[in-house]
Amino acid sequence: MGIRLGANRYGKAENRVVRIVRDTERHDIRDLTVSTSLRGDFEAAHVEGDQSAVLPTDTQKNTAFAYAKQYGVAPIEDYAQALGRRLLEATPAATGAHVRVEEHAWDRIFVGGDTWEGHDHAFVRRGGEVRTTEVDITREAATVVSGLCDLVVLKSTGSEFTGFLKDDYTTLPEADDRVLATSLTASWRWTGAALEGGLDWNAAYGEVRSSLLELFATTYSRALQETLWAMGRAVLERQPGIAEISFVAPNRHHQLVDLSPFGIANDGEVFIAADRPYGLIEATVTREDP
Repeated sequence: MGIRLGANRYGKAENRVVRIVRDTERHDIRDLTVSTSLRGDFEAAHVEGDQSAVLPTDTQKNTAFAYAKQYGVAPIEDYAQALGRRLLEATPAATGAHVRVEEHAWDRIFVGGDTWEGHDHAFVRRGGEVRTTEVDITREAATVVSGLCDLVVLKSTGSEFTGFLKDDYTTLPEADDRVLATSLTASWRWTGAALEGGLDWNAAYGEVRSSLLELFATTYSRALQETLWAMGRAVLERQPGIAEISFVAPNRHHQLVDLSPFGIANDGEVFIAADRPYGLIEATVTREDP
């Protein structure tokens, strides 16, 4: 029986492309997951190991980032078409390109005032957040811990990380203007007095959530640790019925993409969102007499 190569394609899957437009003080963010693939006459690559017709998947990745800077990403339909056309142009053996783009929506964080225009450079990702509670009951007492998880927030400026301890293995450069992002888990324990007095749980949850978002947006951050302290302190000051609040905050690193090999300047506008490994910051802010 004869054996032949069947249908095949290759590409780069799930590039995390974050495009921040920061040509004015009021920034915009577009957050994409971009997957590309090429199909065509690539039989020699499979059966002979000849890669002369193969555009590397790494080049597909680079093109996705470069086009995000050169042509923008909105609307995503235009971006995907431009990207696909470029990949076909660069790969003569290809007969088709497939591009899939998923856009993850962000809303501006509202911090009060007379308008609902939101903060200039602080955002909360739409959806994904989960409200939580843990209740422990004995015959004598009850303990109630409220909380939330997967609250993804990002600041496109207003954050630095400098002056840290260095040793022989330190390679991290200091950053005086960085993207700060985390997927926040917070849990807050209510006092017995608050439980006895009765609570509007829905209103209290909304008030705590609003405090967390407001302080994240408005606090100039010299480290994620400082931001968590400011958020926790504000919650305790505004909610006398909360004894303590705990945070788990993984750093969602946004690394500036080097576009210089392509002759393109990247002044803090195109990033790769790296999900592993990540810094993990945990802290509890408590009353002196909880």
